[in-house]
Amino acid sequence: MSIIEIKELAFSYTGETVLEAVDLTVNDRDFLAIIGPNGGGKTTLLKLILGLLTPCRGTILINGKSPEKASPTIGYVPQNVNMNNNFPISALDVVLMGTLDPKTRFNRDNTRNRKSAMEALARLDMGKYADKKIGTLSGGQRQRVLIARAMVSQPRILLLDEPTASIDTKGQAEFYQLLEKLNKEITILVVSHDLLVISRHVNAVACVNKRLHYHDQAEITGDMLEAMYSCTVEEVCPVELVAHGLPHRVLKLHKDHIHD
Repeated sequence: MSIIEIKELAFSYTGETVLEAVDLTVNDRDFLAIIGPNGGGKTTLLKLILGLLTPCRGTILINGKSPEKASPTIGYVPQNVNMNNNFPISALDVVLMGTLDPKTRFNRDNTRNRKSAMEALARLDMGKYADKKIGTLSGGQRQRVLIARAMVSQPRILLLDEPTASIDTKGQAEFYQLLEKLNKEITILVVSHDLLVISRHVNAVACVNKRLHYHDQAEITGDMLEAMYSCTVEEVCPVELVAHGLPHRVLKLHKDHIHD
């Protein structure tokens, strides 16, 4: 069953085309990786799905509704969250921000919301850190808190924009394992350059560079990257796959498949 339907989507900033002729169908409980060069339109696409931006033309439906009406069903972890690590705010306080009314920014039921926030932290294995100051947590722990903030409203869709930028390699693997666990219940769209890591967990890939090319399996090839990043094997692409030598095909691990 489809949960996101995008047809003939186009968007421009001050007359400059960022996205054009974008078609995308995301089914319930898909785990979709969105890849592409910087400035290719990945973050813009997420903001259009969230209803933070309005398309120049085309349509976006979330469960048959406009993004604005469907926004309560979407959780969002943005890129480069500006957070003063010296500010005396606890992990629980950060998650409670996700319970604020988006229109009034007012929290009406503190008891119920506090319970929901604690449940969200526990779900992300962060319950024991509820009273810890956010600045004392590791990068991976802070990202879990931010996901808990996005999940506290019990969304059906979770959008993440470069969520592992501040996490070390070991933490990245654990982080995507966590997302794979959450994916059993919700649909996930994640913008990422961590192709070698994420390809083990997603079930589809959308390459975005003004236009969108959809691949209904977690397969990333050298030809695909060359087309999307406009580079050759010898040039430097902003993706970790190059460090392992192109052309290299990355396949999701199945019982009868291995890397080749």
